Amino acid sequence: MNSHIHTQFSDFSNLLLQKRNVAGYWEGRLSSSALGVAVAITALHFYDAPGNTSEILSGLKWLDANINVDGGFGDSPVSSSNVSTSLLCYSAVKACSVESQFNSLLLKIGDYLLSQKIDVNSEQLIPAILDFYKTDRTFSVPILTMCALCGVPGEEAFESIPQLPFELSLLPRSFYSMLNLSVVSYAIPALIGVGIAIFGHKQRKNPVMRWIREASVKKSLALLRKIQPESGGYLEAIPLTAFVCLCLIESGYRDLEVVRDGMNFLKRTKREDGSWPIDIDLSTWVTTLAVKSVKNHPDVLTSDDKQKLTNHLLAIQNKEIHPFNGTYPGGWGWTSHSGSVPDGDDTPGTILALLALNQENPDVVREAVLSGVGWLSQLQNSDGGFPTFSRGWGKLPFDQSCADLTGHAILALAKTVHVYEDLLSQKQLSGIRKSFVRSVIYLEKHQNKSGFWLPLWFGNQHTEDHTNPVYGTARVTAYLNETSNTQLGKEYSVILKLMIDRGCHYLASVQNQDGSWGGAKNIPGSIEETSLAITALCRNGYQEECRKGLEWLSGKIKSDGLIASPIGLYFASLWYDEEMYPLTAYLECLSSVKEEYNFNTR
Repeated sequence: MNSHIHTQFSDFSNLLLQKRNVAGYWEGRLSSSALGVAVAITALHFYDAPGNTSEILSGLKWLDANINVDGGFGDSPVSSSNVSTSLLCYSAVKACSVESQFNSLLLKIGDYLLSQKIDVNSEQLIPAILDFYKTDRTFSVPILTMCALCGVPGEEAFESIPQLPFELSLLPRSFYSMLNLSVVSYAIPALIGVGIAIFGHKQRKNPVMRWIREASVKKSLALLRKIQPESGGYLEAIPLTAFVCLCLIESGYRDLEVVRDGMNFLKRTKREDGSWPIDIDLSTWVTTLAVKSVKNHPDVLTSDDKQKLTNHLLAIQNKEIHPFNGTYPGGWGWTSHSGSVPDGDDTPGTILALLALNQENPDVVREAVLSGVGWLSQLQNSDGGFPTFSRGWGKLPFDQSCADLTGHAILALAKTVHVYEDLLSQKQLSGIRKSFVRSVIYLEKHQNKSGFWLPLWFGNQHTEDHTNPVYGTARVTAYLNETSNTQLGKEYSVILKLMIDRGCHYLASVQNQDGSWGGAKNIPGSIEETSLAITALCRNGYQEECRKGLEWLSGKIKSDGLIASPIGLYFASLWYDEEMYPLTAYLECLSSVKEEYNFNTR
């Protein structure tokens, strides 16, 4: 066994253990977000400027300290500037700063926007933002609404902002998938809050729609309260919660409980440096990534560690019809906080973590695992793929089936059968097999002829279209590698091997000259993407490519440390990084290499 890889694995495993919280699981740390700061301080300003002076001022100071050299803002402190976030920051500074100390900040942002052909005093900024997001109003309309409320370019802008049909939220949930809604499934709170604000500021020309919407406001507000979690934060997301509160405050509903609890959530989630992340944390996701990265090395986690992690994951499984989107019990969301919603990536991730933590006695988690598998089966779309939150929406790209979630589900289904086959009823086994086969067919159909798969949740801000075929291909290929070692995988080994070979060929073809991988060919490498590519490749040969990648990783980590890269949320061009991603990806890579190879790196 190569001593360098062994030492690295031991050192970084120890670091992984040190990053647990006192309860024994991982919370991670999301990057601070200029977008989150801008919307949060604006909501606090309109809610109670004198009472929130400290939070508003510290937020303005954070923006002033983190502006990019070009005068704009990206979504994370290391992201390139973009128009949407910069426009929100401009609006926030204009509305919230009453002191001249931020005049220069306002001028810098304005100059950046002008360089991007956005005049903050012209209504032309409205079609520019709408054109960027196309038919998806999930971000464009809330952005433009906040700008208008802040006087950018002015309240008359409301006449040019599309009305969100908030009244449709009152229809039964079963109707949602049939409606041509202009926002994605998780954005119902924005549909209501922002829709009410636009309705209140527009001239109401159509008497029938005016009557319908006026009659819908009170019931829509009641629904907004009903789906608000105990924490007060919708999806535990700072921007979403702040958008909703801001719109309700400026629509005359400042004193509602839904606003009060939302504002308390914003105040509670502010960081010491004056910033906010986009979401409170991804604790379930990073915990399952941590377990996966060391699962083949039983000495890393003690029996007590495994028991604590198992108890935590079992405790946070959704056990009732979820109030946010009406999905059935059995799934897991991305965090342990109350605003989390079960989804199609964290559920298979948790199923696999529970099986890995309880290899010696899998019966203790059998009920939870089978409940999770049942939830996944109900989520599966008619095309055989898996979406994120809701079955059958599919009107906007975000709600459609995607390869990375489908690959993850395939592995969870296959592992479940592998472990519990003798204990499953014929009906259970038949249902899982059917879901498995349909998913495999979906993946085969959606693998590009070049061999790659595109992920939904992870992009790369340096690629031309912000997609990340390296991440998607590395993840799906790694899932299929593991699936091949299960009973179901062996039954379908021919088609799995064909897909794996194509995926590996693509990854090898886009490796950079320096040995790294970025989001695509000739994109600067990152620890995350390079580690995941090696994990996928090393199980299928490719020793030279993996050796070069390991050399790059060793040098990169030695010079820069475990630096995280913004690779999240490309579907909205909303970037974040998470401190646990490079650590768990690198450990997973080292673990895979330890099992497969024995060669020297420099």
